[in-house]
Amino acid sequence: MVTLIVATTTDPASINPATALLSMPGWLPGPSLAQDMKSFTNQQVRLLQHNKGIVEEDDLDRRWEEATGEVVDEVIFFSKHTAVSNRPALTVHPTGVPHLREGDVPPQGGRPGWASPPSPRIGPWLRLLKTIAQSHNLVPEFEITLEGTHHGPVTSKPTLFLEIGSTDEYWKRQDAAHVMALLVWQGLGLGGFDAVGNWNRENDKKKVLLGIGGGHYAPRHMDIVVQDGIWVGHLLSGYSLPMEDPSQSKVDGKTDGIGGTWREAIKVAFEATKLSFPGGEILAHLDHKSFKSWQKNAITEFLSQHDIKIGKPKDFS
Repeated sequence: MVTLIVATTTDPASINPATALLSMPGWLPGPSLAQDMKSFTNQQVRLLQHNKGIVEEDDLDRRWEEATGEVVDEVIFFSKHTAVSNRPALTVHPTGVPHLREGDVPPQGGRPGWASPPSPRIGPWLRLLKTIAQSHNLVPEFEITLEGTHHGPVTSKPTLFLEIGSTDEYWKRQDAAHVMALLVWQGLGLGGFDAVGNWNRENDKKKVLLGIGGGHYAPRHMDIVVQDGIWVGHLLSGYSLPMEDPSQSKVDGKTDGIGGTWREAIKVAFEATKLSFPGGEILAHLDHKSFKSWQKNAITEFLSQHDIKIGKPKDFS
């Protein structure tokens, strides 16, 4: 079982952390997946570099397995982050576009109706990232935050993105690249560190947060995830829960008349999260203030119909 790390030479916020990671001890040349894809190995870790946009190469986990015979356990991507605010940020997030319909064209890769299994490392690595960033004096200049589930590329193994934002100035920051490299180095247990974020069905704490609603940076979910011992699955921001509001949809609080792909998005995100946390208890955490009453009622009813438990903040502690 190997961990596959993916970087692209076209993005300084991707290749710079990869280069910083490769400067650490133990790396050896690995096999080429294609003519323009070289790799490096270090214990059970494989770092793959390609020359396309980071969301353009689908199924790299499957392709690596077919080319090498090695079983991929998880996939980690280095990437840049963009934001309207241009605020410097270091972010962690799961991938998928579960709210898109067949025939829709995903704006940033992926496949309509798909979500990767979210890496169990997302919550623990967010907290570790904050610790490392603080020790390297990047906080408070850089915000350390989750992002909602979004974009591709398509993978089938537990996946996370590590991103540096939000403008060219920050994408090229070598101190930010070094912090991201240290996160992976320590988090994967290289260099003698204890690995961080390995899920075990025997864990004492088995509750997993499935975020539903709120803004892209998941502020209400972040309030919980910053606490030690919290596991994180998919995070569906409001834009990933399209809900149409025909007048009949409000009758008796029934959900049947409410159009949109919000049901499909929740189902896909829940099932993908279950895959990543065998034996875990998946609890939906709603950002209540982000919903209108008819939306909250519909979602609550839908979760109940599908035996998806709802967790309040105190339920995760």
